[in-house]
Amino acid sequence: MTSKVIYQGDLRTECEHLQSSSKFITDAPLDNQGKAEAFSPTDTVATAMASCMLTMMGIKARDLELDLKETYAEVTKHMGSNPRRISKIDVNLFVKGRFSEKEKAILENVARTCPVIQSIHPDIEKNISFNYDGEL
Repeated sequence: MTSKVIYQGDLRTECEHLQSSSKFITDAPLDNQGKAEAFSPTDTVATAMASCMLTMMGIKARDLELDLKETYAEVTKHMGSNPRRISKIDVNLFVKGRFSEKEKAILENVARTCPVIQSIHPDIEKNISFNYDGEL
């Protein structure tokens, strides 16, 4: 088993990762009867995409002896209706450090093919941009 999710009431859940015992909460968003006091479940999906991209880039960077410290992503999730679902995810990556064109291509490929992106329905639009130190 990977995790345990407990409904706390008032549209809030507590999620526990069983191997590490780390926890986070989710709340329904304001536009869906919630308080938006924490990530919504759909926020976690969009955020997981960026986290996975950065993790895969980190693995490849380590293999290539590159440093990605302080690289970050800004994530915007867009909701659609009928049915209510994520319709688009924008991820803007800000990559710290200077890299050759070949290294950039390798890092971008592993990011664009991360397991979470491969798991998100193809109808969900994914806009991904890479901004490098020298190009910010």
